[in-house]
Amino acid sequence: MHQVAIGIDLGGTQVRAALVDERGNIVARMEEQTEAHVGPEGVLSQISGLVDSLLATSKLSLVVGIGVSTPGPIDTVSGVARDIPTLSGFADFPLKAELQRQFAFPVCLENDGIAAAIGEWQFGAGRGLANLVYVTVSTGIGGGVIADGRVLRGRKGMAAHVGHMSVMPNGEICPCGNKGCFEAYGSGTAFTKRARARAADSHETRLGKDGTALHSRDVFAAGRGGDFLANLLIDEEAEILGRGFVSLIHIFSPDVVIMGGGLSHEFDRLRPGIQEYVARWAMPAFKDVSVVRAALGQNSGLVGAAALAFLADRPSKETLALVAHR
Repeated sequence: MHQVAIGIDLGGTQVRAALVDERGNIVARMEEQTEAHVGPEGVLSQISGLVDSLLATSKLSLVVGIGVSTPGPIDTVSGVARDIPTLSGFADFPLKAELQRQFAFPVCLENDGIAAAIGEWQFGAGRGLANLVYVTVSTGIGGGVIADGRVLRGRKGMAAHVGHMSVMPNGEICPCGNKGCFEAYGSGTAFTKRARARAADSHETRLGKDGTALHSRDVFAAGRGGDFLANLLIDEEAEILGRGFVSLIHIFSPDVVIMGGGLSHEFDRLRPGIQEYVARWAMPAFKDVSVVRAALGQNSGLVGAAALAFLADRPSKETLALVAHR
């Protein structure tokens, strides 16, 4: 029998599950829309159902454990979800204990940004590196940090909420309640909001003129077609991301910054502007840090969550650094 781990990526929109082997290959994968408003019991039932379906596809496999990637803030030391804004009823909910009750194999719990960073570190764009920053740019902005060959978890396992550093004093209101956060300016949601407002005030663009709701993919499509406002908005987004990434580069001194999330699908268009900002504004010793796209795409968190289960199954003296460099 070959060993596999189960990775679960619990999000406000989708809950995804996969069987992952020791090399980071996805053996089987399933997903469904998250029943985000039914409360913990319904969501846990979804996870259990997906796991049962996965196990039925690989009866000859030995499951070493299950790793769960979830939005935060989540106290991974106690296993308690302090507050998951996208999931109803998860404030101060003992998520790890409730999951462990459902499964016969060990359960590991991780913040989604950190899980994705682990996935990219072990099996993706950061493989073999001792220092990296992973940033997911999607509905919000989250992240994870590998520093000196170790996962940076911080107090209660809640480190690297990189979307909530301030980039604009007294700026836009962020979903967290603060003003001027990186997420409030650089996320896919913020980009779309900005595009809709600017398009509504402009008569010299095709954006938003067909009567349908404008989305980020429409802006990039219009940009490829030569729309001036679309390309201006994209260049502004690249600068905002560059500004945030430069701060992270100065703080953590990574070998690389890895960008994942929905907007990373348009990384080729955003990269020149991001890298130009880094080259211009990073201190001289940091200008050579590259920004790259996540190699695992939308599976970074799934694979990273499964990797936690493999680690838990190994002797305690073995560290993630050894796994990453094997």
